[in-house]
Amino acid sequence: MVSHKEFEAAGKEPGLQVWRIENLDLKPVPKALHGSFYTGDAYLLLLTTAAPSHNIHMWLGDECSQDESGAAAIFATQLDDFLGGGPVQFREVQNCESTTFLGYFKSGIKYQDIYQWCGSECNRFERLKASEVAIDIRDNERNGRAKLQMVEEGEEPAKLTEVLGPKTAIAPSTPDDDKVDTGNKKKGVLYMISDASGSMKVTSVAPSSPFKQAMLSPEECYILDNGVDRNIFVWKGPKANVSERKAAMSAGQQFIKDKGYSNKTQIQVLPAGGETTLFKQFFSDWRDKDETTGPRKAYTIGRIAKVEQVPFDASSLHSNKAMAAQHGMVDDGKGKVQIWRVENGDNVPVDPSSYGQFFGGDCYLILYSYRQGSREQHIIYTWWVKQEVHSRKARRSEITPDELAVRVTQGQEPPHLMSLFQGKPMIIHSGGTSRKGGQSKAGGTRLFHIRQSSCRATRAVEVEPTASNLNTNDVFVLKSPKALYVWRGVGASDEEMTAAKHVVGFLGGTVTQVSEGKEPADFWSALGGKKDYQTSKSLQNTVQQPRLFGCSNKTGRLIVEEVPGDFTQSDLATDDVMILDTWDQLFLWVGKDANAEERNGAPKIAKDYVDSDPSGRKGLPITTIKQGAEPPTFTGWFQAWDPKMWDTDPLERIRARF
Repeated sequence: MVSHKEFEAAGKEPGLQVWRIENLDLKPVPKALHGSFYTGDAYLLLLTTAAPSHNIHMWLGDECSQDESGAAAIFATQLDDFLGGGPVQFREVQNCESTTFLGYFKSGIKYQDIYQWCGSECNRFERLKASEVAIDIRDNERNGRAKLQMVEEGEEPAKLTEVLGPKTAIAPSTPDDDKVDTGNKKKGVLYMISDASGSMKVTSVAPSSPFKQAMLSPEECYILDNGVDRNIFVWKGPKANVSERKAAMSAGQQFIKDKGYSNKTQIQVLPAGGETTLFKQFFSDWRDKDETTGPRKAYTIGRIAKVEQVPFDASSLHSNKAMAAQHGMVDDGKGKVQIWRVENGDNVPVDPSSYGQFFGGDCYLILYSYRQGSREQHIIYTWWVKQEVHSRKARRSEITPDELAVRVTQGQEPPHLMSLFQGKPMIIHSGGTSRKGGQSKAGGTRLFHIRQSSCRATRAVEVEPTASNLNTNDVFVLKSPKALYVWRGVGASDEEMTAAKHVVGFLGGTVTQVSEGKEPADFWSALGGKKDYQTSKSLQNTVQQPRLFGCSNKTGRLIVEEVPGDFTQSDLATDDVMILDTWDQLFLWVGKDANAEERNGAPKIAKDYVDSDPSGRKGLPITTIKQGAEPPTFTGWFQAWDPKMWDTDPLERIRARF
């Protein structure tokens, strides 16, 4: 194996390493110059996370030579080989860099010297980001000696036109982020590649996405063609031959030439287990290794660094915002609870004695009031059935600045809602209604699935009485005409067994406790016979990496742009609607300057976002938040949250630094 001397220290510590191709060799770029690129050069970059995982990028300037481009590709392949073939490889071209690449440089990347020019139709957020880049160049590259000038379209000074030449017609504005339109998920083509004949052979596997994960054989390499969006993915099967795996990047480059695509097309080379989110979105059934399915899905991060799991401690909810955010808890659930059932457009109070019982034939409105410091805060939960047509609207559809609105779908209740019933499980009946005289007759055989949340609250959900619904991690209560069983899975908790007692209490009967693996014949008979069920232990210490998006539906379809890299509070655009996706819940943040169309369409934007996600998260709880009223469950996802950040206009604040 060829090993360059520069590779000896490569990937040893978390962080970014950058090399420039100089005389067809690697020359390290000092950390102070990371983010500065010469258009006549090619670069090799390595990003190492704490997991550890690695991303390799080759960056090609517009004016770099063919030799330098080729050398960068060779060094990228050698570095991938040196690191065991596990890194994800990216081909970056000047002015067409991936969001992953741009995320490494929060102040932007710089090619030449500066003048900040603002188009007549640019928005506040674009002005703010451009100003941050200009200040960073002045302070870090010019040692604070450069003079910054903000130039408005139509007011260009003579010095600027001397550098750029005579002013030409300015292109009209285009809708933001068209290229990230989720419709592009349907524009992929899947090919298998092979060199068995001595030359690369490309065979069509599927003409359009979404694809099935089973289409990827571990013995082969594949190209996922999203060339219409200037993206090509090369997937390396773990059992593919060595020559095919090593030639993955060159195969992608040859594919671009054969298709006649722009040389600006990005290439990602992905090992099995290191697939990026952008790649996985083309598959309708993608599951990572060891991932379990069911009411609680446990997702592995693959080769993405894990978010540190913070154990739940109710006593420190207000002081530990990171913990509050991870567990979705604004407090311990001991505030005031009021529940209404929606009947013919009216809100009918529910008898407090039946709080915690929810019926599939009903729709509910839950108002929770609690104190945060000296202020009273409110959360409004609306609880719907998965198949609910939403014809029965609750009256309290508008929220005040101090209220949070959380839309909840049956079976996907957030931990905080489950905690409101203080020691009792939240019991969800598959059908029927709590209306007086309106209850439908329960089935002869009933099965309740009991599970504990990360904050130790429990939920009992009625499911179809079949053995395939059992799960080794949980407790189940089975009621048949002949018997009443409490079944304990190997991975179940004592708290889940305690919750089972409440379910047994309302079902009635003499209970028989059954341990997994020791079931009597009558138990299986009541479930219609023995069947396969979920027997893998859930990965309860795994937390999905949060993601932040700016979103818009101005063009009539959902358009989203992900904030690259580690996002911060300053990435929340006050004139936009933002989506914070923490995997098991969704936050919709509405900036105070968002236009009326965005404000009114915000709930639909969030629903469209979830519905268009092929990972099967339909019905995810959605919390709507207004700027300035952010709860700890939201702010905890941002490092060093500053509640006074928006007391002064961010753009005016940064202009003062010019």
